[in-house]
Amino acid sequence: MFPHVVEARHVSDHRVWLRFQDGRSGEVDLSADLLGPIFEALRDPSYFSAFRLEGHTLAWENGADFAPEFLYEKIGGESKEARSASGNE
Repeated sequence: MFPHVVEARHVSDHRVWLRFQDGRSGEVDLSADLLGPIFEALRDPSYFSAFRLEGHTLAWENGADFAPEFLYEKIGGESKEARSASGNE
């Protein structure tokens, strides 16, 4: 099953608390991941904090988003797909 973000709260700056459909939750700092032109606007913490949940992940008005699998791994989880690909399932 692919991870789905079901709840998200802005904590501060570029930090977000996330909860996934399997109950795993945690805080992530995305400041080092705001690379490339699509993420330029998100470098402003006030713009960053205006995310919404869309398609099971965080998304912003300018079209930027993060894959839910990436966010899941950032809080210390490993998706079933990642375990299968690495042979750990």
